[in-house]
Amino acid sequence: MAATTQAPASYGEKVKVWLTVKSLANRFDTHPSTIYRWAQQGRFPKPVKLGENLTRWALSDVEAWEQSQREAC
Repeated sequence: MAATTQAPASYGEKVKVWLTVKSLANRFDTHPSTIYRWAQQGRFPKPVKLGENLTRWALSDVEAWEQSQREAC
């Protein structure tokens, strides 16, 4: 089971890493519905719809959010 997906990149470009709701729930020790609720409430980065049934979060957005949470404490 893959928890992340990567978009193809040209030489010299950074590869964007995408996280699933399940991997985020594991990362934050919570339920997937909590991740969706936090995002809907504006308390977590918004997901990106990559397809009809494909929702992911950019790792860079999640890491930036984590950093902002650490700085707020």
